[in-house]
Amino acid sequence: MYAIVDIEGNGGAYRKECITEIAIYRFDGHEVVDQFISLVHPEEPITPFVQKLTGITDKMVKTAPKFHELARRVVEITENATLVGHNIKFDYRMIRQSFQKLGYDFIKPTLDTIDLAKKLIPGESSYSLGKLCKSLGIPIADRHRASGDARATVELLKILLSKDKDKEVIQSLKQENQPANIQQKIVKLTEFLPAKSGIVYFQNEEGKIIYRIYAEDINQTAKKMLSSNKKSFRKICTETAQIEFEYTGTPLIAKLILLQTSKAARENLSQGLYYKEGKYIVEKSTKNEEPLLRFKSKLQGLHALKIICENEEFKNHPENLKKFLSMENRNQLWISSGRTKGEKSFIVLQNGKIDAFGFYKFYHQIASLEKINKLKTKIKKADKGIYNELKLSLLLKKNYEIRELPKK
Repeated sequence: MYAIVDIEGNGGAYRKECITEIAIYRFDGHEVVDQFISLVHPEEPITPFVQKLTGITDKMVKTAPKFHELARRVVEITENATLVGHNIKFDYRMIRQSFQKLGYDFIKPTLDTIDLAKKLIPGESSYSLGKLCKSLGIPIADRHRASGDARATVELLKILLSKDKDKEVIQSLKQENQPANIQQKIVKLTEFLPAKSGIVYFQNEEGKIIYRIYAEDINQTAKKMLSSNKKSFRKICTETAQIEFEYTGTPLIAKLILLQTSKAARENLSQGLYYKEGKYIVEKSTKNEEPLLRFKSKLQGLHALKIICENEEFKNHPENLKKFLSMENRNQLWISSGRTKGEKSFIVLQNGKIDAFGFYKFYHQIASLEKINKLKTKIKKADKGIYNELKLSLLLKKNYEIRELPKK
């Protein structure tokens, strides 16, 4: 859980500044689940420079609540969460010193999106919130106001989490006090997991990921694994102290993410499409001959076979089918559904090879290669199963909108 925060101050001297506005968005890694926005009476004048920069005047905060009136709400919305901000040192210090005046020691783990952006999006000319958001196509409403800047930081964090291939962020977040009873432990670990598809990360007490798997239903898969009598799964259950998950938009992107790790399981594609003695057949695939397509079941293969045989261009011309399915020399964007409403996912093919994947909001413009390069996450490898899935999508004419990759 993250609490994305932005503070506006009155421009006072160092260590004597006062909060004039606060915005906190509680974010579960996927969507905003709570929010708190308020002007704050600073009990000190706001400098002319800050009034001009933020638009917040002494008159505006005259009837606003003082910090001690808001403190309880701040504690509630940040409970059990990592405090996130763009230059979080400033926001964290401002909140802490406000609490210290009340005799309360406010301590939270923190995450700075500046440091994270420098690591995951190297080479930017500037890492200021305004310029970084402009570069990535993130709109900011009410720049230099707490709500606008915090909301933009939420969108920035979403992009950074999707580009964090090694999952260093979620591994740095630890939970304590897991119950000792196995059944109670399973309930506690899984009670808030969604019934949606994505990657499930099982982590030990140090936060290290000990197992990861794609799930059609995150909640049910986690429960099934933790309740399993299999020796390997019992070990995972014993060592698991927390569970994180990641929406991926499509199963294919989930497979791409998992393939970048040595623990990724390979999908069993036991059936193959062949052209023998003047006709197409679906049968168990062998190592001796590479099929035109592979399938995870006979039924899936027969469905594809029906489509092929109904197409006069392919029916008796396996060379036409092979050419149609070929990935060779493709420089394309394959666009599909995203992780949430209002979002799309994309896969980049360069010279017939999968180069990267990424996500973009409907308001993003990805008509240029520069924008695509900023939003994409490079991959190291993609196996035959991934390319086979692309070929199946071509044949079945579903899942993807295909565009030519912009040249610049």
